[in-house]
Amino acid sequence: MYIRAYGVDMRDVAQEGGGHYPSFDAFFTRPLRGGARPIGRDWVVSPADGILTDSGMIDPRASIRVKGQPYEVAELVGDRSQAAALAGGAFAVVYLSPRDYHRVHCPVDGRLGIVRGIPGDLYPVNAIGERHVKSLFIKNQRVAVTVETATLGPAIIVFVGAMIVGKITIAAVPGEETPLGVHRLEPSLEVRRGDELGAFHLGSTVVLLMGKGVSFTRRPGPIRYGESLLSP
Repeated sequence: MYIRAYGVDMRDVAQEGGGHYPSFDAFFTRPLRGGARPIGRDWVVSPADGILTDSGMIDPRASIRVKGQPYEVAELVGDRSQAAALAGGAFAVVYLSPRDYHRVHCPVDGRLGIVRGIPGDLYPVNAIGERHVKSLFIKNQRVAVTVETATLGPAIIVFVGAMIVGKITIAAVPGEETPLGVHRLEPSLEVRRGDELGAFHLGSTVVLLMGKGVSFTRRPGPIRYGESLLSP
């Protein structure tokens, strides 16, 4: 019924257990079959399936503007020193609808060192929420994952929670849900473009932020994880 209601495309899904799921959560976090998402050759790729709704520059004061709303990067990622390192860089926003694949993957090669669970509310992240809730992304509960690249500083992947989406899991942090607070991986974990980072346990939004020298040029529209953010 859910598949029909939301038009979920099951063709790329790994049919483990004959395609039967023990729970709705197992269905929602379903894995894809191997090779379903080729990883592009460009050095930065989309972290998720969904709609690339917005992208742009991070201004010198480390703030961004999404759908006309201003956001302080420090509030979004939960750390002022990291926000300062992103000033002059770029951001991209990928919205995941209920029909999408809901695992999130690494957009760059690097080392995963910090995971931050940031408290907040669970307003709906959709057109209604964006219209009626000021600074929606920093009001909602979220998890910020930091991957240090070899030459371009940090890439921060922010999982923004939403209504009914209070549960976000990160593969590198044990447990059924990412706890609030700062989790440092010692030693840091080597990751490659396309490696799985974690999952939403219902739909929401991913915000990718990178530092100076980066510019995302892909046009807004449908996107799949592994596709380039540097080409149309």
